[in-house]
Amino acid sequence: MNAEEARQVDATLRRLGIPGVVAPADPEDAVGEWRVYDGADPANRTDITAHVLAAFVAKFREANPEPPGKPQTGPARGFIIPPNED
Repeated sequence: MNAEEARQVDATLRRLGIPGVVAPADPEDAVGEWRVYDGADPANRTDITAHVLAAFVAKFREANPEPPGKPQTGPARGFIIPPNED
């Protein structure tokens, strides 16, 4: 992700309460790739991007556990009952 995407990811993580520090993979190159880390110190941090992505997906699964169904495009199965001709 780039710096703008990182800003959006950081805001989303804070909104959802998911811990992580979004920072450049290379502290000397803010224009390069960004990742999510467990801390801000470049010497003592661990990349947790994959774990954060899993936590993000889990948050949304809690909100809507079933995947959206396929919209019905044709007739449904059922019975046709003719009108009573009495």
